[in-house]
Amino acid sequence: MAQPTVSNENSRRLLQPTTTSPTDPSGKSKLLQQLTEDGFVVIPSLLSPELLASLRDACAAVTRLGRTGEWPHVRTMGKQFPPWPRDKETIVRAGIWGVQGLMNPSLHPEHSRLFAAAYFSDAVLDPVCELLACGRGELVMELLNLLVRPAGSFELRWHRDDVPSAAPEDEERERLGLGAAEGGAGGAGGGKKKARHAQYNLALYPDDSLIVIPGSHSRVRTKLEREAGDYEEELPDMLKVHLNEGDCVFYDNNILHRGVYDESKERMTLHGSVGHVAAGTKRARNVLQHGVGEWVGECDFKELGETAEGMRKRLMELGRDAGPDVGFSLEG
Repeated sequence: MAQPTVSNENSRRLLQPTTTSPTDPSGKSKLLQQLTEDGFVVIPSLLSPELLASLRDACAAVTRLGRTGEWPHVRTMGKQFPPWPRDKETIVRAGIWGVQGLMNPSLHPEHSRLFAAAYFSDAVLDPVCELLACGRGELVMELLNLLVRPAGSFELRWHRDDVPSAAPEDEERERLGLGAAEGGAGGAGGGKKKARHAQYNLALYPDDSLIVIPGSHSRVRTKLEREAGDYEEELPDMLKVHLNEGDCVFYDNNILHRGVYDESKERMTLHGSVGHVAAGTKRARNVLQHGVGEWVGECDFKELGETAEGMRKRLMELGRDAGPDVGFSLEG
């Protein structure tokens, strides 16, 4: 497959790792400013070497459980979106590209506790609060899954996580939270609503699987993007996000993006998200479709502190408010 190229002059700035930082003259943090403008931001070396090593060991163990079907909550090859099959025979035959439910207490307790400690750590929640411009009492527990080296050549089609590709322009605009100032197809953003979740990929090994179109989170698709093939190898302004081990990319999950995975390279990337309580039930489908509501009530995060338990309780409240049948965001 041809390597994606970068056609815009801003690519060097976009791929420069960013650290948490004071506000710029507009009063907005530099992290949030870049996320708002580009739809993603890279933070280097988010993890200590010690935690990185521990997480690698735990991820290797749960990946083995997933590949053998002993842990049935996985992402199977050939299927991009949930629900994925859970029967052992299908999992082993198809192979996997991800492991779900890392904080599920039914997973090996030693591992699930480590994953929870990483998820609720200051290293993750400090930039989340900065990106969501909120305090920890407003955060909602969402997801922590694992993306792994696939069993064979595998790639994801171009998509937004919560906007179907067949959505007409008016529905796309509404789902993106764009106001009237957004204008027509391909127009500049102007009415984008405040972010109510923070999604991230945290790489435990070097990872350049994620391909994005910067700025596409704040506009509807262009005519070319709408008509492009699902696996189009070249689109204007697209670029690869290069992560070194321990680096983390936070991105708007409705940025136009895809994934291209190389089965010859080791891959262990924590794929997580944290929500904001103000999102309400509009966020429920995108989170609960991954099955977290089946087991979050069994978790006990008291040893991790008040923030962790508060976030867990707010997720349970979200589930109760949304009801039992939230459906699925996308098909395929």
